Amino acid sequence: MDKRIKINFWFLISIFVIIAAYFFTPFMNEIKRDLFPIIAVLGIIFFISGGVLIYYTIKLKIEGKLKTFLIITGITPIAALISVILHNFVYGLMIYFFGEDFWKGGDEPFFFIIGLIVCPIAFIIGAIGSIVSSKKE
Repeated sequence: MDKRIKINFWFLISIFVIIAAYFFTPFMNEIKRDLFPIIAVLGIIFFISGGVLIYYTIKLKIEGKLKTFLIITGITPIAALISVILHNFVYGLMIYFFGEDFWKGGDEPFFFIIGLIVCPIAFIIGAIGSIVSSKKE
């Protein structure tokens, strides 16, 4: 694996761990509220780093299973951000057209599940697959 890909890959893993720790650690609400701007900036960096990983994977002509896993690892931060945006957009759009009682206290589930469950699982699969595939080469 090229040095640029390796640095970006481990940078992505580090940001993922920090963001996951933020959401899964039972902090007091005041502490989480104070840390949220930092997590938001890390989320944007995570998004950009995913695009950079895809760019280097294609530019440097990585082949085989490693390419597949690196692209999965790079796409998931992008897909997660797009899913969160679409979740909020669809939710707001439905409330606008059908009123606040449309969801009956629920929330728009499709993009929510993609952004908060499917994408992190796919990221972990892509990361583990990339590590294993790079060791085999």
